[in-house]
Amino acid sequence: MNKLFLTKQSIDQMSGVAYKSIHQKKRLLAYFAEHGPAAIGDLRRALHLSVPKVTALLNELMEEQFVKDYGKDNSTGGRPPNLYGLAAESAYFLGVDVHRTFVNIALTDFQKNIVKIKEQVPYTLSNTQESLDALCLLIKSFMKELGQPREKILGIGVNLTGRVNSATGFSYSFFHFEEQPLSEVLKDKLGIQVVLENDSRAMAYGEFAAGVVEQERNVLFLNLDYGIGMGMVLDGQLYYGKSGYSGEVGHMPVFDNNIICQCGKKGCLETEASGWALVERFKNRVRNGATTQLVQNPEHLKTIDLEAIIQTAQSDDVLAIELIAEIGEQLGRGIAALINVFNPELVVLGGSLAATGDYIRLPLLSALNKYSLSLVSNDTALKVSNLGNRAGVLGACLLVQHRFLATKA
Repeated sequence: MNKLFLTKQSIDQMSGVAYKSIHQKKRLLAYFAEHGPAAIGDLRRALHLSVPKVTALLNELMEEQFVKDYGKDNSTGGRPPNLYGLAAESAYFLGVDVHRTFVNIALTDFQKNIVKIKEQVPYTLSNTQESLDALCLLIKSFMKELGQPREKILGIGVNLTGRVNSATGFSYSFFHFEEQPLSEVLKDKLGIQVVLENDSRAMAYGEFAAGVVEQERNVLFLNLDYGIGMGMVLDGQLYYGKSGYSGEVGHMPVFDNNIICQCGKKGCLETEASGWALVERFKNRVRNGATTQLVQNPEHLKTIDLEAIIQTAQSDDVLAIELIAEIGEQLGRGIAALINVFNPELVVLGGSLAATGDYIRLPLLSALNKYSLSLVSNDTALKVSNLGNRAGVLGACLLVQHRFLATKA
C-alpha cells in the first residue's frame, strides 16, 4: 500500500504512465487532506481533470483503501452528489519529538487525528551511539504497543535540535558518526521510511497546520527553550534556505557583550534572551544575595534548571518573574528586528518559556513597540502556541503525511 511513498529509485524504475497516475492520485489525496470530503464535480474543477478520470482515480484509491464513499451530500439542493474523502484508518504516521531529557511520540491517522500519544518519556539526548540506540528502542517499543499493522505506518518523522538538513536526511548536531544520512540509518533500524526535521521547523508546521495559525500565510514561530530556534512559513510553505539551515535566530549578533555563546561567538541573542541565559542569570543573582523560594541552600544551585525556574515563577516567585521579564525584554529586541525584515502576518511564541504567559509576553510586547517600525509591526499579530508541548510531535506526524502526499519524492 505504501507504493505511493515515492523514492528517487522507485521513480527511476517506473514508466511515465505509472508515474503520472500516482502523481494524480496524490494530488487527489492532498486535496482531501486540505479540504475534507468532496464531490466528483469539486474534484474535477480543482484538479482540472475530466469526470471519467476523477471517477477512475477514486475507484482505484477506494480499492487501495485510501479513500471511502461518505454517502450523499444532503446540504445541497437538487439531486445530492456522493462525497468522497480519506479513510482515516487506511494509513498512519508516527512522530518523534526529541528533547534534551525526554521524548514525545505520537501516531496520527490519515485524517490527522491523534490515535495514541506518549509524552515526556524519559530519555537523555547525547551525540553517542548509546543515545541513538536508546531512541530506536523507545520507538520500537511504542510501535509494539499500537496494535496497528506495521505496513499501515507509512512514515516516521523524527525531530532533532540543531542543524538538520531535511532534504538530505543528515543531522550535523547529533548522531553524525556514520557516512550515510541519519534518516537512512534510522530507516534501516526501524524498517520504515524516516523523515528527519529540525525541531523548531516541525513545531512551526504543527502550529501552521493544526494549531493557533488561522488564515495567515506568512508566520514566524519562535521556539523559546534553552536555546532560541525559529521556523518560518512563507507564503504557506516551510522555508529552509539554500542549505536547509534557516532559522538560527538565536545566533544573530544582537548584543555588545563578552558573553560566549554556545556556538563559540560573542553577543548572540541567546546570550541574554534564552533559557540557558535565564538559568545563569538566576544562579548569579542568588549567589549575590537575592532570595527565592526555589533555593533554601546555596548547594541547591547545582540542580537548578529551566523547568524549575518556570515552575517557581508560576508560583509567584518574585526573582523568577523579574528575570523572565528581563529575558522577555531582550527577546523583544531580536523579534523586532525579525519583524522589520520579514513583515510577517503572525509571530507565534512556543517552547517552554512561552508557558510563562504574560510574564514574558508583556515585556516582549513593550520591547517590540520600542524597537520595531510601527508601520511594519502594526500589521503583525503576536500569539502564544495553543498546542504547547505537542506542537513538535504533531508537526512531525503532519510533515511525514505532507511528504507522503507530495507529488514529487
